[in-house]
Amino acid sequence: MGDFFTTFADALPELISGIRITLILTVSGALLALALSFVFGLMSRSRSILVRGTSRVIVEFFRGTSLVVQLFWFVYAMPVITGFQMDDPVYAGIIALGLNYGAYGAEVVRGGLNAVPKPQWEATIALNMTPLQRLRLVIVPQAMAEMIPPFCNLLIQLFKASSLVILVGIADLSFEAEKIRLTNATEATAAFSISLILYFVIAWLLNAGMRAWEMHAKAKLGRPVPRRRFLKPVSTTEGSAP
Repeated sequence: MGDFFTTFADALPELISGIRITLILTVSGALLALALSFVFGLMSRSRSILVRGTSRVIVEFFRGTSLVVQLFWFVYAMPVITGFQMDDPVYAGIIALGLNYGAYGAEVVRGGLNAVPKPQWEATIALNMTPLQRLRLVIVPQAMAEMIPPFCNLLIQLFKASSLVILVGIADLSFEAEKIRLTNATEATAAFSISLILYFVIAWLLNAGMRAWEMHAKAKLGRPVPRRRFLKPVSTTEGSAP
């Protein structure tokens, strides 16, 4: 146990640097994915077959191809084809994560918008709202309450997938753990145990944050979400005791 804590103390500066890169990839990639989710999700509901078709092609392309291949393409193939090379491969990681999970998120947005009852759409038209007002004031707030749980799953998946950037030499948390192993093979168990714990803690915090957002969104609609109790099942029978 003493060796474990010694390894942790020695590796802490490098692990903190790795966590910083992992969080940059996760937060930036998630924001890009969220923006693209709404862009492609709204495009999929357009009356124009060209707009809908463009959305479907892009979404299916990035859902149907490997994130690893996309990452390698942005880092190694794009500079050869276009002559443009990013100054930092972290940008390529952010773009690859954003596009890949944005394609999955587009289906979440499309499903969430479709779940809003048709009378709500008709009411916004009757009130002579502009398309932007309909979405911002009525439709998206209702749809978002249903989108948050699947968005939470995508966020956790994106966070875990960020470790793939080790393949292109980006010094994230996994990279730093591997570097410790290569420096001293006897510390491999401690290094990867520490990184495993750190991944779990960050994922738990992300999940807790998304859960709080879900409760807030549903409370605004008059649909408060009961708090989950640790190791106690939530009854699905209306009116039964929690």
